[in-house]
Amino acid sequence: MSFYDGAVRDERVREYVPVKRVLWESGCRNAGAFVGRMELQPEYGSETVRPEIREGGGILLDFGIELHGGIRLVNSSGRGARIRLRFGESASEAMGTPDQDHAIHDAVLELPTGGMLEYGNTAFRFVRIDAVHEPLVLLNVIAVAQFLDLEYAGSFESSDERLNRIWKTAAYTLHLNMQDYIYDGVKRDRLVWMGDLNPEVRGILAVFRETALIPKSLDFLRDRTALPKMMNGITSYSFWWVITLYDYYLHSGDLDWLREQRDYLTALLPILCSYTDENGKEQVPPYRFLDWPTNDNAAALHAGLQGLLFWTLNCGIELGRILDFDTSEVRKTVARMAACVPDCGDSKAAAAIQTVSGLADRSDVVLRDPFRGVSTFYGYYMLRAQPVRNALELIRRYWGAMLDYGATTFWEDFNLDWVRNASPVSELPVPGKDDLHADFGDYCYKGLRHSLCHGWACGPAPFLSERVLGVRILAPGCRKLSIRPELAGLDFVRGTFPTPHGVIRIEADKSGKLDIAAPSGVELV
Repeated sequence: MSFYDGAVRDERVREYVPVKRVLWESGCRNAGAFVGRMELQPEYGSETVRPEIREGGGILLDFGIELHGGIRLVNSSGRGARIRLRFGESASEAMGTPDQDHAIHDAVLELPTGGMLEYGNTAFRFVRIDAVHEPLVLLNVIAVAQFLDLEYAGSFESSDERLNRIWKTAAYTLHLNMQDYIYDGVKRDRLVWMGDLNPEVRGILAVFRETALIPKSLDFLRDRTALPKMMNGITSYSFWWVITLYDYYLHSGDLDWLREQRDYLTALLPILCSYTDENGKEQVPPYRFLDWPTNDNAAALHAGLQGLLFWTLNCGIELGRILDFDTSEVRKTVARMAACVPDCGDSKAAAAIQTVSGLADRSDVVLRDPFRGVSTFYGYYMLRAQPVRNALELIRRYWGAMLDYGATTFWEDFNLDWVRNASPVSELPVPGKDDLHADFGDYCYKGLRHSLCHGWACGPAPFLSERVLGVRILAPGCRKLSIRPELAGLDFVRGTFPTPHGVIRIEADKSGKLDIAAPSGVELV
């Protein structure tokens, strides 16, 4: 029921999250009273202890986990006050000067007299509050978390608790970025970037049964990209739309929705075929992009785009078969491209794409110096392009290091070299040590602009479900599946995988035991 003409219901829920600890305070009294307090309503006349911040003083509150939303300030001092409020994904960010792109993270606010104020729409774990011109008395500060109420139908558990924690963190990272649409990150940019979407979609399909945001986000980009323009102004991002279209249909089996894409797809594929020469060499026009680390490497960019376009057109052929339209020219283009395999150099991104696409097996490049040259964005494809045992060690070392240094969600960018002399993002910067948030990052995500909750970093979740649990979809709608767990040294693995027909339960151990429980409508081969 809605009371308002033209209104749209927000499907998200709100939860109030209490302060977990006071990390820093200056000029405060009773600061510890904030911890665990669930007071939501202003009141007068009680003996409740009220924290006080003197003029010029401040306090840094830690909510214990990355959140999306804002905070509620409950003021019962009998008068208003002016405060400076700073949100931070790290302690360093909240104590510094946060970036203001896409969302306000640093604001001066006037509190109401004897009332409450809710403020904020971003990602954060830490909040700093300073009394600007006068003393401040607050009954409470509480986080207001905003998210879709989704069941984690997928799961992963093994004998390696580190892998288990990484899978759960990746799933939670995805969950936070499922807001009105599937966002790249909930601090910044909070936009629907098509390239970012593919690893996110693969992760969402491994974790959630409710996947309506996937077609909603894909349709959003289609409807806002009139051909011959390319999605998000990046030529290769329209490639990812075709690949993701196929990935989602294979999982969902939603043929009615797929038919709605037919006109756009049949107009797009000839344009993509035109991005090759007579020898099958890619000639992708600007803006040419694979991922940020390859952006200034012309040879790697060429090698990766060759593989990505090859992958895209093969998906287009399969979609043409399903939708019954002519793909003869696409097939000719693919045949020419198969004979053109550019050297990847040392680029793990280009090598991973060539391998995953089927253009060429370049796993040797991916395995060379295995913990360097990894990116959070292309990490998923790098995992897929190597043996499971090697991939598990990469997950433990690379994604696990983020957890070791205070992450509760996975980051937009990360390099293992960063942690050599760094303190965790969950603690105040330490003199003589690197600031893991402020001192690093590159390209468009330098310093505090760097997002610490980015959906493209979720790669371990779909990889562990697809390769270690061993789930492979053989027919649209998950009507036919192959389940071949790869334990790669683990004592046991068990978990669930969501399908349109229900949840599949899988359990395997190193003795060779394999138990599978599948819902009706799913054939196992």
